[in-house]
Amino acid sequence: MAKITAIGHLGFNVKDMDETIKFYTKALGFKYGFTIEKDGKPWIEYYKACDNQFFEFFYGGSGDAPAAGQSYAHVCLEVDDMEAYVKQIEAAGYELDIRPKMGGDGNIQAWVVDPDGNRIELMQMSPTSKQRTC
Repeated sequence: MAKITAIGHLGFNVKDMDETIKFYTKALGFKYGFTIEKDGKPWIEYYKACDNQFFEFFYGGSGDAPAAGQSYAHVCLEVDDMEAYVKQIEAAGYELDIRPKMGGDGNIQAWVVDPDGNRIELMQMSPTSKQRTC
């Protein structure tokens, strides 16, 4: 049977591209990848979260995140050092929605919300994490 080898990217419609780029680069440390144009105008901005993992940001969004209980709940980013990552976010002028704590899966987790209201879980996996051992 064929299998999925990776998640290629996540795509988000954004209301304010400048504010979105500021948040993802300054607070989360993403790096610019490239821009795709359509009809001679910027259409999608690609930003690299880590090797071969991208977020797509589409121009023209409403800025309204899906309501709680809709199909999208959150995206999770794995971090190598939660304490340092939290300091990076705060140094960029953003606040955490939920401070670091131990999750039910045995990993340290914290939460932040992007400028369009999308919830982002930050997770530092433990060696015995259920995600690592299943």
